[in-house]
Amino acid sequence: MFSLGEAYDVFMGRWSGRLAPRLVQFAGVVDGDDVLDVGTGTGSLAASVAAAAPSSRVVGIDRSEPYVAVARARHPSPRLRFEVGDAQQLPFEDASVDRTLSLLILNFVPHPQTALAEMIRVTRPGGTIAAAVWDYGEGMEMLRRFWDEAIALDPRADARDERHMPLSRRGELAALWRTHHLQDVAETPLTIETEFTGFDDYWSPFLQQQGPAGAHVATLTLEDRAQLASRLRQRLLGDRPDGPITLRARAWAVRGVVPRGSR
Repeated sequence: MFSLGEAYDVFMGRWSGRLAPRLVQFAGVVDGDDVLDVGTGTGSLAASVAAAAPSSRVVGIDRSEPYVAVARARHPSPRLRFEVGDAQQLPFEDASVDRTLSLLILNFVPHPQTALAEMIRVTRPGGTIAAAVWDYGEGMEMLRRFWDEAIALDPRADARDERHMPLSRRGELAALWRTHHLQDVAETPLTIETEFTGFDDYWSPFLQQQGPAGAHVATLTLEDRAQLASRLRQRLLGDRPDGPITLRARAWAVRGVVPRGSR
């Protein structure tokens, strides 16, 4: 579902690259912090931390070796390190970082409770843990438009719709943070916009088999794929000629503080 780093960047990287600085700001990263980026993907969040906090040391971890390879190639800085590893079993010592951040992956982790417990374990008391997940049901227009038309063509596609994913609705991330007894929990929407040069710029990334939407397209016959593309073109452009398409995306972001004296 998520395997090819270059394909991911074409599909979702243009969004995560714009969202990452917003999460860094919301997390309150301070220059000099030791920061862990859980589910780093191709490194957009880690790079945003490095840009905002030039003296900080940042480690990004991801299960996908191809993603980590792309991150290493794109961000060759001595202050940035990328490793292959599992969010549910972080290969780091207790209380070893000041802040732990995670961008757009917790809803894909089989056991997010375990992942959050691990994030708390490796973060120093008084440190911050922050994460963001797309609002798939209402706020991520690129995917909402796609799934609305896919389901209109075949109601069985509803089972794949990312709106069913956990942690993607208002309050769900904050509730998870509170069940792990994090303090000063705050949740906020983060909204960005991305412009596509035309319909093909929107549609072609879905053909790269990335994410649930790309996986769904891969199952379609050529005829059904063409019908879906036609419906989406009409949905996005109407009767106007092909041209720029601007879409918005909203993510829910949460932060909380590891209690002091919790070790």
